[in-house]
Formats: sequence, C-alpha cells, structure tokens
Amino acid sequence: MEHKLSIYNTLSRKKELFTPLHEPKVGMYVCGPTVYGDPHLGHARPAITFDILFRYLNYLGYKVRYVRNITDVGHLENDADEGEDKIAKKARLDQIEPMEVVQYYVNRYHSAMDALNVLPPSIEPHASGHIMEQIEFTQRILDAGYAYESEGSVYFDVVKYNKDYKYGKLSGRNIEEMLETTRTLDGQSEKRRSVDFALWKKASPEHIMRWQAPWSMGFPGWHMECSAMGTKYLGDEFDIHGGGMDLMFPHHECEIAQSCAALGKDSVRYWMHNNMITIGGQKMGKSLGNFITLEQFFTGQHSLLSKPFSPMTIRFFILQAHYRSTVDFSSEALEASEKGLERLMEGYARLQKLTPSAQSTVDVTGLKASCGAAMNDDLNTPIVISHLFDALRNINLVYDGKAAIAEKDLSELKEVFKLFMIDLLGLKDEVNSAEGTEAYQKAIDLLLNIRLEAKKNKDWATSDRIRNELTAMGFEIKDTKDGFEWRLS
Repeated sequence: MEHKLSIYNTLSRKKELFTPLHEPKVGMYVCGPTVYGDPHLGHARPAITFDILFRYLNYLGYKVRYVRNITDVGHLENDADEGEDKIAKKARLDQIEPMEVVQYYVNRYHSAMDALNVLPPSIEPHASGHIMEQIEFTQRILDAGYAYESEGSVYFDVVKYNKDYKYGKLSGRNIEEMLETTRTLDGQSEKRRSVDFALWKKASPEHIMRWQAPWSMGFPGWHMECSAMGTKYLGDEFDIHGGGMDLMFPHHECEIAQSCAALGKDSVRYWMHNNMITIGGQKMGKSLGNFITLEQFFTGQHSLLSKPFSPMTIRFFILQAHYRSTVDFSSEALEASEKGLERLMEGYARLQKLTPSAQSTVDVTGLKASCGAAMNDDLNTPIVISHLFDALRNINLVYDGKAAIAEKDLSELKEVFKLFMIDLLGLKDEVNSAEGTEAYQKAIDLLLNIRLEAKKNKDWATSDRIRNELTAMGFEIKDTKDGFEWRLS
C-alpha cells in the first residue's frame, strides 16, 4: 500500500508520514467520555475529529480497530487523586446505583453521536469492566520499581521514573519546575511528592464503587484505565492515540509514563489531539455559565442560542475549522454554517438531477486529487470543503442551462461529492434522509405536478392552495423553467 497520509504527531511536534506498525492493520485508541452528565459540544469535537480519521483510514484500505473507552470509575472531582468519584457523587445525590448513572448517560451519548453521524467504534470498553487488567498493570509497575504503596493506595514515583525516562515529553512540562511550584509540606499527603499520581486508591468508607486488590479495597486511578485497556485490545505497541488537547496533561502524560514503566517502551507511535471549542474566547465550562449541551443545541433551549441547530449544522461547523485550531462558538457562526451547509446540500441535490451533454464547457479535472491532497495533509477538512464549494459553481451553471457537462465529467463530479462530502466528511441531508423516503419524495412531487397542471389550466385556486398549504407545513417551493424545486426548511 502506498502511504500518503501525513498527520501531526503531538509527541514529535511535527507532521509525519503515517506508517502503520502492522500494515494493513491499524490500532487506534481515543479517550471517550466520562459519563456523569449530558454530552456537550466539547464531546462532539473529538468524536467528529477521530470519526473523520477512522473513515479516511478505512477508505485508504486499512483494517482499523478503533477503541474508544467509557470512563465510569476513578475520575475524581479535581483530577488530582483527591475528592469524590464524579459518577459516585452523581449516584449518591440522585440516590441511585452508579451503573444506572452510567447507563443513562451512555445511552444519551450514543444517541447524540448517532445524530451527529459519528460511526461507532470497533470496541467500546468500560473502565469498570476492566478492573483486573488495571490491577495487573499496576502490579507490573510496582515490580519494575516505579511505584510505591502508601496506606493502601499505590502511587507512581515520577521522580524515579524521570531518571530513567523522560516525564513531560508529550506536554513539554519540566519536572524540576513542577516540583518547585507544587511542593507540599511533609505529612500532608500519602504521596512522597505532590507530582506523583495514583495508580490505585484505597476507598473511603462512603465510596460506593470499590473492588478488592492486593493493596486494599479500592478503585483504579483515572489514568490507569487507558493504559490497561489500550494494550489489552491493541497490544503493547499500537499506532494512534487521540483525544482532546485538554487531556494532554496530566492524563496522556501519565499514560505514557505508566506504559513505559510497565513495558519498558512507549506504547503509542502517533499522538493526536484536537483543540478546544471556546465561547467568547473562554473555554466552555459550567462555572462560567457558557456550558451548552448537544440537546440544547438541537432544541435551541439556551440563552446563548438564537434558534435550534441541527446535528449536521454542528458537524459542519466543527469541520469548517482544522481539528488542531481553536474554534470560537457563537450563535451567529452557527447560523453562517447552517446557510453554508444548505448551499452544499442544495448543490448536491442539483448534481443528481443534471443530464449529460455531448461535451463539457466546465472544467472539473483535478477536483478529486485536490480533495485527496487536503485529506492527506493532516485531515485538512476546511480545504476539502472549500474545493467542494468551488465545484458548486460549475454545478449551478450546468443546472441553470448556462454550461454543459459530458457524461464522464458528470460521473466524476458525482463520485467526488459522494466520496468526500457523504462518505468521508459524514455530512447528510437531514431533512431528506430522515423523512425523505422514496414514497415521501414521490408524494410531494405528485402534489407539485398536480399544481403545475392546475397552473396550465389556469386553475389558480388549486395551484395557490397546494403552494400555500405546503409552505405552511415548512416546505420551500421554487418554480423553475423546467418545473419546480422543493425542500423542507
């Protein structure tokens, strides 16, 4: 297989030509959600980013095993080995079982991902279903001498590890500076140093989620799940590990340390991170009052939203920016994305109606190559979208009778739009795909053809009634020289 895909490796901080460890197989692990609340825009971006990568790798001919985990235990309130487990806290407040919390929000997450047309992963393991693997992985780190037990908990010895390896190589953190700025007084913590992190935590009496381990009745540290599950399903070495940039430190940095300590080598060849979505230049957060769930986007029930926005508008909005760039949300930006997506979908619908001529007066050569080059350049979806918009001009010229297109060029144009817009970018016509069965389409066409016949017979009452009632239902109808166009707005 010829390798052309270049991706930005966060570890090396440069674009690298992607070469799989075991061609044509590719192992990809992406950090999924912590399921203690409704999915929000911050969940959507990594899901869509790595959905694009998953789709493209499959298109290139690789056999991809895509693992996306569910964090349902061990993620403490301040991500620093202290406080209450987030899911256990939600269960305690709602007086239900922790797994009820997990199942409820996993279902809502899956529903949102389906709406966003995010393909399901190959494997979706839960942290709570892999406790034994995490205990075994912790023991391997203890046996290697890079961890210590303290009062029933097990902590990773960052300073000792740093002497043999390099802690901070992913995030660029300097351990000496970290020790200076985070030093704690003796006796204040079970840890030897504040930079050490938990591999296993002894459960307090009120902690609901707990399992028996050699060191105590407790639960794994947050970082441990990904090391254990990634290597279980993808092997001691695998190709790609992805997630949001906010996970780079401490989560992914600790993963690297754990895996190197246990296995004596790096597990991951390419680290990929998508950037944040901000609102008014600020990171989205509940405390700032700018936190918007995906359901609120879909229903419009939030003070920062001017109207409801469809899942495809959200997906298109995210894909209009490169995955490594920051995207600043505003209702106005979403409205612009909505209009852009409507233009693209309208052009795609017009493309299906074009009839070929003997020869072309439009030039469509190079479109597929240009779109492919953009995808190969670190998944540059904004450039792909710009090429598709450029092609819309030719589609509209032919549709309006101002240009002609030959059979070969028309077939190529249809192939490119189907491949890049539908299959790879994962965009779809929500109205006509959700409600537009063949019978539905034919029924509307039938009504509008009856209206055309009424107009020919000067039966204006029937003609106006059909148009007015369809318009009241939300249909947009446009008369053309060849008949009509319609869509559900």
